[in-house]
Formats: sequence, structure tokens, C-alpha cells
Amino acid sequence: MNPHARIVPSRITLTPASLVCEVAANDGYLLRWVRDAGIPCFGIEPTASTAKAARALGIEIVERFFGVGLATELADAGRRVDLVAVNNVLAHVPDINDFVHGFAILLKDDGVATFEFPHLLRLLRENQFDTVYHEHYSYLSLGTVERVFAANGLAVFDVEELPTHGGSLRVLAQRSDRGRRAKSDAVARVLADEVAGGLASSAGYQGFQARIDRLKDDFVAYLIEARRAGRKIAAYGAAAKGNTLMNYAGVRPDHIAFVVDRNPAKQGRFMPGSRIPIVGEERLREARPDDIVLLPWNLRGELVAQLDYVRDWGGRFVTAVPRLEIA
Repeated sequence: MNPHARIVPSRITLTPASLVCEVAANDGYLLRWVRDAGIPCFGIEPTASTAKAARALGIEIVERFFGVGLATELADAGRRVDLVAVNNVLAHVPDINDFVHGFAILLKDDGVATFEFPHLLRLLRENQFDTVYHEHYSYLSLGTVERVFAANGLAVFDVEELPTHGGSLRVLAQRSDRGRRAKSDAVARVLADEVAGGLASSAGYQGFQARIDRLKDDFVAYLIEARRAGRKIAAYGAAAKGNTLMNYAGVRPDHIAFVVDRNPAKQGRFMPGSRIPIVGEERLREARPDDIVLLPWNLRGELVAQLDYVRDWGGRFVTAVPRLEIA
């Protein structure tokens, strides 16, 4: 997705008189597109290191956690916004009601809030159990989000389905008391898909554990058979979802020799639990493993293209989620 579109929806018009905010602004990557378009903006980011990086780009950052308290302070200071973007943070919030209610305070009367989050329906349908880890407090459907928003002064008026993180939703909301945008047909369609998928009852959740156990067994069987055949196995991407997979499957360095990651901050360290060493990409060319397990399976297409040189020595790519795939 175009970086500008990640923060400014196509149906929203902004001008130099508008004010945009991003909550969990990270290093300012998205907000700089707004700034470069000549639209006033600021970010809210509680992490000091990333807040510093955003400021280095010339982005104003409020280094605080967001909620009713901060939203009230900003509104009282005359800093209500036309658009606030909240990408991949809703599931990380321990008090979702305080967090969401803050946006009903921060938005101008006709303001819009956009939220991106992984879709629970895709998690269940596609065995995405490795997105379940300690950073996430909730796993969200549109139906749940709509009820949480309604209880906290927001009304959903549109939704988009995105491919990011294995399948996400982008929800657009407005103030319940002032918003006048008509609800799109997409909202009813996604809600109907969720009901058809069983999310409104226990039916949609039954069998999930059994599917995950089969997935684990298939992955472990592949690792054992490959080792017996004398194949050298490495992995790519020291991602959180990879940790979940490998610890649940009991994978250790005798199964996977090393994990490659381009982030220098991760190199020279070990994967938590499995204790598999993390190394730089040059190790791939040196070791020439027969198989590379792509731990961020949602990026398979991008990574296969990036690592195409592995084919030069006959290397294969492996993903375990949503099912074992070797090619």
C-alpha cells in the first residue's frame, strides 16, 4: 500500500488548514508523507528511541501513552484533529475502552479516525496461531470493534480488507454524536462474513487447536526428515511470530542452524527460547543451506524475490503457516 494511503484514506480530503495525528507514530515514517504534502501534523509515541528518530525527521512528537487523559489535554489546548491514524496498535492496548474513548475527545466534530488491526476471521481460517503472543491483549473482529467503539462514542462508517499481517482490517470511524458520513455497504458485508465464519458463536473457534497441532506435527516431521536426508536448514526473519512457531514446535539449533535477519540490532543474539543464533545475511551465501524457513510467512512473496540468489545452489523456501509449503 502507498505510504500516503496508509494514513490518509482516499475518501478523506485534507488541506493545509487541517490537522493530522498518528498514535503510535513510531519513527515518523508515515507522518512525513503528510508533512511533505503541506498538512500540519504531529505524532504520539511513548517510546523514547523511536520518538527521537521521528523528531530527527522534523516531526513533532508527544512522548506519552494515549488515552482519555492525554486526549482531554490536547482538546483543551485547541489541538483537536481532522484525522487520526492508529495502525497496528489497537490489539496492543491493555485498556481498550480508555484508549478508544480518547478518540471521541480528540476528533473534531467532523473528524475521522482510522484503525488497522489483524482480522480475527483470517487468524482462525488460516491457522495464524503464531500471531498470538504477549504483546497482544486482544484479537479483534469488526463486530467486536464496532461494539467497543459504540460504547465509547465512535461509530464505524467504513471498512477495508488489507493483505498486511496475513489479513487485516482498516476501519474508519467518526464521532457518534457529530459524524454525518453514511455507513458503507462494506461494513455489512464484512460483518456477514464474520457471522458466516462462526465468530458470533463458539462454532467458529472449534477445531482451531487440532488444526494447529497438525500444522506443528507437519513442520516437525519435515525438519526431522530433512535432517535425516542430510539437508542443511536455516531460517530467515527473527520475527515474533517465528518465536511462537519454533517454541511451540520445540525447534532447537540441531533442527535449524541459524536465523538470518537484516537488522543489525538483532545480529549476534539468539532467538528467545529456542536459542538459535541470529546472524547477518552474508551467512546465507557462506553456508549455502539447502532449505530456508521463512518465519514471516506473510512476506513470503517479497522474501522469495529478495533471496532469489538462493536458487543458484538449488535452495528451497519453506513456510509452516498457514500450512507446510516447500518450493
